[in-house]
Amino acid sequence: MQPHTVHARDLPDLWFQAVHDILDHGRRFTVDRGSYAGQTRLEYDYFIGHVKHPGTQPLLPDIPPGCGIPNPVEEAYIYGGQGYQRSYIEYLMTGHKEPGESYTYGERLTHVPLDGDKLAWWQGEQTEIIDRREPDGKIVFEDQGQLYINQIEWIIDTYKQHGYRNNQMVLQVAHPSDLSLVDPPCLRSIDTRIQDNTLHFFVYFRSWDLWGGLPANLAGIQNLKEYMAGAIGVKDGEMIVESKGLHLYGYAEDLAKLRCLRDTV
Repeated sequence: MQPHTVHARDLPDLWFQAVHDILDHGRRFTVDRGSYAGQTRLEYDYFIGHVKHPGTQPLLPDIPPGCGIPNPVEEAYIYGGQGYQRSYIEYLMTGHKEPGESYTYGERLTHVPLDGDKLAWWQGEQTEIIDRREPDGKIVFEDQGQLYINQIEWIIDTYKQHGYRNNQMVLQVAHPSDLSLVDPPCLRSIDTRIQDNTLHFFVYFRSWDLWGGLPANLAGIQNLKEYMAGAIGVKDGEMIVESKGLHLYGYAEDLAKLRCLRDTV
């Protein structure tokens, strides 16, 4: 195993360094199962990226006109616009889910059902076990008789009410039962830390498409971080991202070589 670390100025710099380096340090595999079964891809053994200024604009990759290739992510995909019924920000930060979708990141973050033992402890007011809060329609709310929590608003409120030195505030996307899904969520968690009056994110993806997925995901997650920092009343901070499956699919390899001014033959 050869973990690969990148120290980047901003999100476009992170993307470029990761794309450049995977051409030399990625291992070539054939995908056995998943969305691209049968295709080959270059993949890091393990990837760690530290971004000092992820809020620096623009958030999306820099593609010089001379490369002759399109940006892997359109701005309208992130923020909404012609050709897109739903922005990536909506997908990430709201509970809306279309028919046929087994999950969305936003549903996992903002529409979390309280059930099983947790609901029983909640209803029994067992405050030695459960952090019970009264439904307010925002942090804790009812929908068709079911009680839900919004993780984003819960974490904002907890930091505001109880202070910043807290290692419990993790935005959880993964469920143990996700193993039963044909295509489980790639994003597993976004951990948070407030240090020096600044909100930092620690992001983990189990599998991650480098060419188009990383820049889209991180642009959306940066917008989430900015929203949370503003709501808490702290500065927007750094981002550390990790994945044991950051990869470049075969169809994007020639595009990556063009962007990095490599020989495509």
